[in-house]
Amino acid sequence: MIRRTLLALALGAAPLSAQSADTAARPIRLADAITMAVAAAPANVASRGAIETGNAGVISAYAAFIPSVTLSMSTSASSPATARVNPTTGQLVAGKWNTTGAFSLGVDIFDGGRRLYSVASARALLGASEAADVAQRYQTAYNVKVQFYAVLASREQQIAAKAAYDAAVQQMKASVAKAIAHTVTKSDTLQSLVAVGNARLQLLQADLALQTANATLTRLVASPVTITASLADSAGDSGAAIDSATVAQLAQDGPSVRQANASLDAAVAQSKGARSTYFPSLSVTYGRNFSRTDSLFTVGPGVGDYSGQLRFTMSYPLFNQWQRESGIVAADVARLSAEANARDAKYAVQESLVQDLGALRTAEEQTAIQLVSVAAAEENLRVQQERYALGVSTILDVLTAQSTVNSARVLLIQARFNARVAKAQLEALIGRDL
Repeated sequence: MIRRTLLALALGAAPLSAQSADTAARPIRLADAITMAVAAAPANVASRGAIETGNAGVISAYAAFIPSVTLSMSTSASSPATARVNPTTGQLVAGKWNTTGAFSLGVDIFDGGRRLYSVASARALLGASEAADVAQRYQTAYNVKVQFYAVLASREQQIAAKAAYDAAVQQMKASVAKAIAHTVTKSDTLQSLVAVGNARLQLLQADLALQTANATLTRLVASPVTITASLADSAGDSGAAIDSATVAQLAQDGPSVRQANASLDAAVAQSKGARSTYFPSLSVTYGRNFSRTDSLFTVGPGVGDYSGQLRFTMSYPLFNQWQRESGIVAADVARLSAEANARDAKYAVQESLVQDLGALRTAEEQTAIQLVSVAAAEENLRVQQERYALGVSTILDVLTAQSTVNSARVLLIQARFNARVAKAQLEALIGRDL
């Protein structure tokens, strides 16, 4: 009876090794995933819209130097609506049409420099929008890379879990064979069966993690079909060694610093522009008017009365209920806030640089150590399996060695993932690829 039970356990566990989480997802390269995500992400759409708005603001600021042109025309009929004919002249004396038209052209000659500061502010705001767009593109790229590398890590974990499951099944078969031969106790077989169950659970968890990572990556790139990371991007992630001094220089000119500096330039220009209201303004306008009364409805100029006017206007607000002073205070407060933000952006970059470089170095060192650890654990497992086959080791020694191998593989996968993410974080910080 015990013999049949042990044989059933050994045979029943074999089909489990064929299970996997094959989701038939379409592989995609990392560069293509980033391109799709940047095109579809709402934050990137908004940042590109901010650039278009900034361009429009620059054009509007320059257009303030161009004279404004206005053309108007109106026609109305006088009462009564019923026409009456003069018997002597034969002309209509009531119900005539009154037509008026006007053309005017005006431009500010002097405004205390307000338009110049408006141009400077608009250009600075455009620069801030462009820097923000770069920062957002690399932030989106970072989000995609994290999920892309999560897919790779999940796939590695799936492979490791599959290998651990197969090893557990083989070990259980060996235990069953030894139990049938009465060289070990039934406890060895039961412990092997528990190890198979735990390995199967880890495999199912790895399958779920891979499917979840694929779903998240699919959402980021807005793909209509489920996608997964291409194996072509699974190797060679570290690349050449990263020079800390070069990265530090690039970080000081990163998108976050450029955006903060551009916002400061805009705030300074707006602060100066607010003081232009202390200067008088001088403008010139020229107008041409036309009027005509006719018995027939007509559109456009013709025979009638014309008049023209050239006007120079100078104005200076002596007192405007403290609005001028209030605007200056608000502009100065905004400038001080922008100065603080620009200063903090530089220190924040330095702080992030130390953290990200440290994380990258640590992850790379951990990867190298874990490669050796996996090799050592696998060799120890091989020795313990041979000792168990010879009867000089217990099943507990074998299972402990197998657990050590599994843990070492998990740590190696996590170290690789951490190194990839740390590098992606550095690229987002400096706004360029490494």
